[in-house]
Amino acid sequence: MPNETADRSFEIGRMFSDAAKRNGGVRIYLDQPLQLDPSRGTETTVGELADVVGELSARLWAAGVRPSERVAIYKTNNFDIVLLACAAARIGAVPALLSPALPAPIATELLRRLDQPWLLTDTDKIDSSFGGNAPAEAAHRVLVTAGQEIDGTTALSDYAGAARREPVRLHPRQPALITHSSGTTGVPKLAVHCGDSLWHRMLPQKIMAWPIRRTETAALCMTFVHSRFYNALRVFLDYGNPMVIATDHDPKRIARLFAHTRPGYVETHPNTYIDWEELTDAPLAPLANVRCFGGTFDAMHPRTIQRMLGASHRRFPIFLQLYGQSETGPVCVRFFTRRGAAKTAARFIGIPVPWFVRLRVTGHDGKPVRRKEIGHLEVKISSRILTYLGEQDRYAEQLRGKWWRMGDMGSRDRWGRVYLMDREVDQIDSMDSNLKTEDILMSRLEELREIAIVAGSSGEPVPVICTKGEQPLDMQRWRLATSDLPPMAAPVQLPFDEVPRTSTWKVQRSELTRLLGRAKSGQA
Repeated sequence: MPNETADRSFEIGRMFSDAAKRNGGVRIYLDQPLQLDPSRGTETTVGELADVVGELSARLWAAGVRPSERVAIYKTNNFDIVLLACAAARIGAVPALLSPALPAPIATELLRRLDQPWLLTDTDKIDSSFGGNAPAEAAHRVLVTAGQEIDGTTALSDYAGAARREPVRLHPRQPALITHSSGTTGVPKLAVHCGDSLWHRMLPQKIMAWPIRRTETAALCMTFVHSRFYNALRVFLDYGNPMVIATDHDPKRIARLFAHTRPGYVETHPNTYIDWEELTDAPLAPLANVRCFGGTFDAMHPRTIQRMLGASHRRFPIFLQLYGQSETGPVCVRFFTRRGAAKTAARFIGIPVPWFVRLRVTGHDGKPVRRKEIGHLEVKISSRILTYLGEQDRYAEQLRGKWWRMGDMGSRDRWGRVYLMDREVDQIDSMDSNLKTEDILMSRLEELREIAIVAGSSGEPVPVICTKGEQPLDMQRWRLATSDLPPMAAPVQLPFDEVPRTSTWKVQRSELTRLLGRAKSGQA
């Protein structure tokens, strides 16, 4: 394992240029061309992308962006989001990544919290989210990265050919990157990262990836606005693994892409893996060469893990699950094998990452509870964010001295294994665990594509379900599957695309509850 202690700051602005010095010829395959330069096509190298980042950073400097200034990126979903973020960081600016999936009112609110940042966007995004009118009043200046200039904007291409600049180094504890929380409970929080916190969450992930360094093509299909993507990208850039970067997670497109590139490592969102279950029987066996599947952002349903592992033709494939949150990075780790996945307790999310994380379970009084007793999960961890931008009081509410309360309820057994039960805000009195019940039903009913159990108007559990192909739910099968489970209201079936989701495809349960409440009021 290389010595990683020499530079204990992870600066995303330098990772492409640093990697190019060692692995400049390593191939990177994109599922779609860069929006800001389609002529480059879909096959490139680390060295070529390092050159793109250098050119973009020069343009940003020429436009007037300076160190410590905030640069919001809210644009059409494309890998160029990552290159623009790296370019801004390269000159010492602080990229603030806003998901393309955010509705315009929420994006505007986050721009307000960022206090007149520079805004990088594109004409298509301005048209689709703002009706063709650039949100110039919410930004210091709007730079268009693709498409034609419109009133209130300047094309970034106007600064093409600007003089290249050396990277700007920030202090390891200085704000270096801003991402937002998933927003499952409302308007997302803006999480402020620094080079030191990013380094502490990247290092354990690099250790875990050591067995597949250089040898396996790594396929990443996840949001470009989450810190997890930058950790994974840095790991594989450093190790010299060829990479596949996918923007579109549609199973049919992924099947063609993976059949061509044959990745040995694959990572995407938990709910995307559910959609990819159909790839297990796809022609050309697109998942056949996968040695390791990676899962973060949320706990996985056992059915999905089993199907992914079953689709691999490798002798001993594994599924690596990391549990954590935007504010902390990885907290717990667990490995699944084909044999173990079939017997797994879904709520067992692993053990605290050795040497990097301390975890305890506390009661409402803040005191540690007994083994197997459910309480609040709290961690002491060096990778914690600095603050919530503009919401320091909200950040402080989660602190218990040096311990961070994660907002999840769970327990530990005598061996130190961690079990996740529910988000604190999602608990329903009549159920031990909504998530556990959802896992059981996903395993019993293959036709389910999604299920979320939320509290109804009287506090009763209401299962909201989506089926594959939007087929009507067989109520006889439903009654049989739920006969030994806690009482629930009749299931509410919704089209998959009508379920409110975050940028990582988690269900926004609070918004879903509001939708159900409005629907009931409308019927009354």
